Amino acid sequence: MAKAPATHDMLEKLISSPSISSNHPHLDSSNLTVIHLLAEWLDGFGFDIDIQDIPGQKDKANLIARLGNGDDGLVLSGHTDTVPCDESLWNFDPFKFTQVDNRYYGLGSSDMKSFFALVITSLINIDLNKLKKPLTILATADEESSMSGAKALLRDQTKLGAYCIIGEPTNLKPVHQHKGIFMDSIRLVGRSGHSSDPALGNNALEGMHEIMQTMLNYRDALGQQFTNQDFAVPQPTLNLGHIHGGDNPNRICGHCELHYDLRILPDMEINSVRENLHDMVLEIAQRRKLECEFSSLFDGTPALSTPKTSNIVKIAEQLTHAQSKSVVFATEGPYFSQMGMETIVLGPGSIDVAHQPNEYIENEQLDSAIELYKQLINKICLD
Repeated sequence: MAKAPATHDMLEKLISSPSISSNHPHLDSSNLTVIHLLAEWLDGFGFDIDIQDIPGQKDKANLIARLGNGDDGLVLSGHTDTVPCDESLWNFDPFKFTQVDNRYYGLGSSDMKSFFALVITSLINIDLNKLKKPLTILATADEESSMSGAKALLRDQTKLGAYCIIGEPTNLKPVHQHKGIFMDSIRLVGRSGHSSDPALGNNALEGMHEIMQTMLNYRDALGQQFTNQDFAVPQPTLNLGHIHGGDNPNRICGHCELHYDLRILPDMEINSVRENLHDMVLEIAQRRKLECEFSSLFDGTPALSTPKTSNIVKIAEQLTHAQSKSVVFATEGPYFSQMGMETIVLGPGSIDVAHQPNEYIENEQLDSAIELYKQLINKICLD
């Protein structure tokens, strides 16, 4: 029987290994320490280890650990990175796995480093020599920023398995649908001038005001055209998240920039929505004789929609005794679906505490997750 460090020891090592991904270079860090820890532990079970560098990403890698032959088995997938954190807002050291009462605190405890330790622990009491279907453990890079790890796998058309379970925090309830998302920047350039005479300039902030109202009207129109009652928020959403313009109250605003995100439903296409919105913005900018530039802050992740009639959804519902649901947060799932895998999201922890100070996972979820992943592996790979 293969052995691994105790679950708590693995959790401590994973949490204490910073692997932040961020679009801000001064916050970004490598994920290689986490990758090599997972490689070491899985190698002890006899997995074939493949560490793949991410093109264009310094010190970032994916890990593909395979046991068995073929591409018709189970993939258990998670991302190795976390979001940045402000340590001053934490009551605990975010890079130390700290138990208080029935909770374990630490950056990535819920989203989603615990997943790896619990999956590896679940392997201990499984006779892996009797696998009838291959088992793959997948660890990706940069899910929290660019999703470059999952995109690299899709670009290579790597066939990993028939079924994929992503261990993002869902309180161990299966998720078969989630919304997609993209984020853009709109920059307007007008002409500054003395505020005493509006004719001396061309106010970019006033142009952005009209654009913002048009965007909100477009949001309302999308909500009329597309609805899905499976979601707690059944319409697509558009959030105006950041704006900056001008430099002084007595000076006509010569430039203005707006950042926004838009979350789409499964029957919507990112490119179509983005192009429609850009066309509306350009019409206003051209009419007002403002220069306009679009920048992608996040190219986007499509929505995930795995039919409730699929095998993986049925198996997950049977083992969890829960109906699969839909969520509004995004995952790497759509990329794995495009690689030919039936994909769901099913992991310990709560998304409500992810990306928050004092992130934690409930102690009772640890044993439950270990047992659930053991059952899933037995059901799909051994039975």
